[in-house]
Amino acid sequence: MPKFPNTRMRRTRSSPWVRNLVRQTQLTPHDLIWPIFVHEGDEAEDIPAMPGVQRLPLGQLAATAKRAHSLGIPAIALFPNTPANKKDSQGTEATNPDNLVCRAIATIKSACPELGVMADVALDPFTNTGHDGIVVNGKIDNDITLEQLVAQALVQTGAGCDILAPSDMMDGRIGRIRHALEQAGHVDMLLMAYSAKYASSFYGPFRDAVGSSGALHGDKKTYQMDPANSDEALAEIALDIDEGADMVMVKPGMAYLDIVQRVKQQFVIPTFAYQVSGEYAMIQAAAANGWLDGDAVMLESLLAFKRAGCDGVLSYFAPRVAEILG
Repeated sequence: MPKFPNTRMRRTRSSPWVRNLVRQTQLTPHDLIWPIFVHEGDEAEDIPAMPGVQRLPLGQLAATAKRAHSLGIPAIALFPNTPANKKDSQGTEATNPDNLVCRAIATIKSACPELGVMADVALDPFTNTGHDGIVVNGKIDNDITLEQLVAQALVQTGAGCDILAPSDMMDGRIGRIRHALEQAGHVDMLLMAYSAKYASSFYGPFRDAVGSSGALHGDKKTYQMDPANSDEALAEIALDIDEGADMVMVKPGMAYLDIVQRVKQQFVIPTFAYQVSGEYAMIQAAAANGWLDGDAVMLESLLAFKRAGCDGVLSYFAPRVAEILG
């Protein structure tokens, strides 16, 4: 490259039109998935640790779905707050075709069939231990859990789900679920694997939102990934692709953008990340105190996901971002 003054890097930054012309990364509403919390009840409930986010009753989901679609958001992700009296050690309610998440899926698809609906495949909203798997003799039993995850995936498919998102981090679950879907004739079902899900401290507000934090015994370090590792993430993703994943996810987001970039560079597959509850809460808290420009930081953070290689991002900011970009 020629040296100064023949090259002046500021020339292409000199005005808005030229900055727009040479911009490498674009963020649009089509890049967003909106996570929604649902609960049994008649009224929306505020989530104190996540200002601006609520647990919604089934009665408000149709309007929420139509709002998402009108904003250009292509899909929402559902997370149930299961009543304590429906939780047990096996996560049995996860396989009930009339459970909260299945009714929520059906409600949304009936109200707005054009909107994509994604649902987690994991047991933590349904177990009285707060774990993603079934605890046997003090340990998560991987293979017994797989049977329950397959059953859960099939009832969510029957409810009309468009994307199944196994988030449990059990070994072999993508292959088992894909095989069961094929055997049942659900050959077009999309699987977005939480392939690199880390045992992170950024999940706290989410666990409050779904009601699993108080139930959680111990931690999830025996099945979620060590935050110190990156090569292991590539191995996990390679396994999930081989087992039949259509898309993969890195979770959390901002602190793991190096993982996103490595994944996108190595694998030819749609790659997503989750801007998790702790990230959302930090930005909201700083904005509420006047320490940051909330909207500006929100947009900058999501642009960073795209710049790192994300095809899409799960973010609680989705409706606000879509309003601004729209």
